[in-house]
Amino acid sequence: MAPLSVLDARPKRKAVKLTTNSRLYKTIIKAIQAKKGEHIISLDLRKIPEAVADFFIICQATSSTQVKAISDYVEEQVKKECGENPYKQEGYQALQWVLIDYVNIVVHIMQPDTRKFYKLEDMWSDAVVKGHEE
Repeated sequence: MAPLSVLDARPKRKAVKLTTNSRLYKTIIKAIQAKKGEHIISLDLRKIPEAVADFFIICQATSSTQVKAISDYVEEQVKKECGENPYKQEGYQALQWVLIDYVNIVVHIMQPDTRKFYKLEDMWSDAVVKGHEE
């Protein structure tokens, strides 16, 4: 695991304050829904000083194939609709948990057992949670 100082080196794009109406936010949610991601939630971290992003968007997929399909489609749609590439991606080797970092929004695509084990929703329990089921 990388030292926390790595987080300080991440570029900050705070000049543009993201909201749930932001194009990037909406594009990510729609892409996940299009590939049948399950239990989609967003955590609004904007009022948490320790947070490394404005939003976490978390969903789960039933197989490694679906994890890859969702993550590939999120990247494709964000590039097409918003012209943005991710700052960083992780987890493409095992496909248990893929993280796509757009600096102000971090997308987590997880298999159910991985999501249950890491409990991101509990770790960030002081964040405002919004569900995104179709």
